[in-house]
Amino acid sequence: MKLDFTNFTTIVKAMKKIYILLCILFTLPMAGQKTYPAFKSGEWLKFRIHYGFLNASYATLQLSTDKIDSIPVYHVVGRGKTTGFASIFFKVDDTYESYFGRKDGKPYRFIRKINEGGYTKDIEIDFHYAEDKAILKDNKNGKEFDIPVHDDIQDLLSASYHLRNRYKLEDFKEGQSIDMDMLFDDDGVFKFKLKFLGKEIIRTKFGKVECLKFRPLVQSGRVFKEKESLTLWVSNDMNKIPVRIKADLAVGSLKADLDGYNGLRNQFKIIMKKR
Repeated sequence: MKLDFTNFTTIVKAMKKIYILLCILFTLPMAGQKTYPAFKSGEWLKFRIHYGFLNASYATLQLSTDKIDSIPVYHVVGRGKTTGFASIFFKVDDTYESYFGRKDGKPYRFIRKINEGGYTKDIEIDFHYAEDKAILKDNKNGKEFDIPVHDDIQDLLSASYHLRNRYKLEDFKEGQSIDMDMLFDDDGVFKFKLKFLGKEIIRTKFGKVECLKFRPLVQSGRVFKEKESLTLWVSNDMNKIPVRIKADLAVGSLKADLDGYNGLRNQFKIIMKKR
């Protein structure tokens, strides 16, 4: 496959959106009160982002435990970075962090530090539910302001783990959409929607994996655009980990594939291991 560098800007933009989607990836519908343990401290996931033959970058998600003001929390760190040939044309070095309650799944602190081809952001958000607000600190510009929030708000990372842990598989119906409110930067709260497309068995580096297939949609003009063709495959097992994301571009497609994992709470269900 030939790589047309006149389209490299388009590829980079898609890469940035995949980084963000990799943080949202785990979103699944909540239903009822029964919970299913889907993760544990020590979980580590690695994704390879590639365009044709080109290894564009890698992204990782690492989960541990911590405390925020004596509240027991999980601490997840997501990192994405261009590598090799791709980094010559456009360097990306992003870090996202979230501290969310081990019991209630609510975000208590969110950190976003990014450098995308010289475009930088350094943001910290602290959630104060008793006051129905979040305090956002823009460290780059030395600004601070309040954003109204509610008890069901999630940040970019906490949403994934909160919803992974609460689902009923039998409630999934093709065409069903899942909605949620998210806050992750100074643009304020945005609505995220995930449409269920059905089940599909895909080939991975680990073997064949049965997945739940989704189409992410968000409010037009915010992070993604509804008309963009993004598809997400999530493992159809107790872990509900992302296995693949595909972004269809004007020329070719950009994909993020699960490249490594460790510390899963449940067995990763592989139909047929690769020989």
